[in-house]
Amino acid sequence: MWIQYLIIALLFAGAVFYVGRIFWRAFFSKDQAGCAKGCGGACSVIDVERLQRTIELAAAREGTGR
Repeated sequence: MWIQYLIIALLFAGAVFYVGRIFWRAFFSKDQAGCAKGCGGACSVIDVERLQRTIELAAAREGTGR
């Protein structure tokens, strides 16, 4: 019976470690930029100038008949 308790305790400790590690990396990690996704730019401020250039480039391509 005590082996079953030991297995359950080990599984619980592993789950607590795993979830704690996810939270730690999401909030305190130094190597990730931006947000918890770690992509480095999905949550950053919108670059309006870059967006405008992209729109103008798409409009120019549409105007040339491509």
